[in-house]
Amino acid sequence: MDKKWLDWAIELQSLAQAGLTYGKDVYDRERYERIRDISAEMMSYRTDIPLEKVKDLFCSETGYQTPKLDTRAAIFDHGKILLVRENNGKWSLPGGWVDVNVSVKENTLKEVKEEAGLDVTADRIIAVQDRAKHNLPLYAYGVCKIFVLCSVIGGQFEPNIETTESRYFSENDLPALATEKNTVEQVKMCFNAYRDPNWVTLFD
Repeated sequence: MDKKWLDWAIELQSLAQAGLTYGKDVYDRERYERIRDISAEMMSYRTDIPLEKVKDLFCSETGYQTPKLDTRAAIFDHGKILLVRENNGKWSLPGGWVDVNVSVKENTLKEVKEEAGLDVTADRIIAVQDRAKHNLPLYAYGVCKIFVLCSVIGGQFEPNIETTESRYFSENDLPALATEKNTVEQVKMCFNAYRDPNWVTLFD
């Protein structure tokens, strides 16, 4: 999909959602509802995704629209980084959406435990990135990705519904990555942070 069309649709959706959040006049709310429908129709038309699916992904939130949060844990052992293998065969840093009832740190620890079976400490923030500037495909909503340098204090991999195995990889021998979640450049950024005791957090 042409990124400009995506930008327009997202902006319309955001304006409509803000109007629905703060607008009081019943007629204005009807107009905001229609604007949000138009944004979903634009998205569906340009992507061939069924309209109802677009509305479910694109128009289901309430309140002022803000980016979603995603945490990714960078865990090292003897100069190698831990990756988990997902059900589709691709590999990623342990992580996922931040739940509404936990902090970024708590979510990082939880996701590592669920996906890799490890108990870790969250030591440093490596980077805070706007997903749209680094990962494809583009999403219809904003995502803020937070990469966290972690240390293992216990645990071991356990079979689970999200990942099939975990393994440590060297920087120059990375497997096929789930690039919608983490790219080679992002994994290499984690290696750089691991090697640099004076690393300064990167942010977009």
